[in-house]
Amino acid sequence: MVAKILDGKKLANKILKNLKKEIELLGAKPKLVIIQIGKNEASEVYIKRKINASKKIGIICEVLNFEQSVSQSLLEEKIQQLNSDSTVNGIIIQLPVPEHLDILKLQAMIDPKKDVDGFGPINLGNMFLGRNLLLPATPAGVLKLLEEYKLELEGKIALVIGRSNIVGKPLSILLLQKNATVILAHSKTKDLDKLCKLADFVFVAVGKPNFLSGSKIKKGAVVIDIGINKIKVGNAEKIVGDVDFQSAFRVAYYISPVPGGVGPLTVASLLENTLLAYKIQKGLISR
Repeated sequence: MVAKILDGKKLANKILKNLKKEIELLGAKPKLVIIQIGKNEASEVYIKRKINASKKIGIICEVLNFEQSVSQSLLEEKIQQLNSDSTVNGIIIQLPVPEHLDILKLQAMIDPKKDVDGFGPINLGNMFLGRNLLLPATPAGVLKLLEEYKLELEGKIALVIGRSNIVGKPLSILLLQKNATVILAHSKTKDLDKLCKLADFVFVAVGKPNFLSGSKIKKGAVVIDIGINKIKVGNAEKIVGDVDFQSAFRVAYYISPVPGGVGPLTVASLLENTLLAYKIQKGLISR
């Protein structure tokens, strides 16, 4: 048995194409502002992808760079300014941020109508209640991938490995909304191998290269690799996920690759949120 590939890049291109058409029909100029703090190699790559995708579809993308040592008060002041700026439709804070900053407070300060990362307490609370609107981009992208390939979650056992506020926790809620039986595992979980063998769907977001091997996966499971890691192979660097792709490929029914799986859908979902935020602010959609 060999797995079928869940092509996130192809789906992301389809979503971006549709967004471009909609923006052109609306005559809109949505604007996304990215707050970047310090210099981080991975962040630079992610921001570049967001800028390039924005240009393709007609979204204005502005990056505000701050020094690593920037104060909490200065960032709070900037967020308040952006909240008041009617030309700005979406605001995100590129993660990670330095430890001296209170990221949860900063995220909570972003106007919920401009919180296109979906990390603020209002949007997360609405998601918890099933009032989905501006959802966290990566979990939303994962669900789009499953829907595209008509992979039914209802009644299935879904194992989420990783409990971050960005992926694991919100993804678990969205899977529950699809009537999956959800197990949320983490670094303190015992007998993880046994849980893996039970799961019809396995979602891995732990940030550890090749963390999950095919030998631990139930035959015929759907495997969604949400991790992205850089490793050394000889003198070269290689991007890999949290799943050992080659061994899992021989066991799974469907599998998402890294790169080319969930990553492109995170960007597409973020820009979809930016257009959605624009429409909310213009009164085209009611919250």
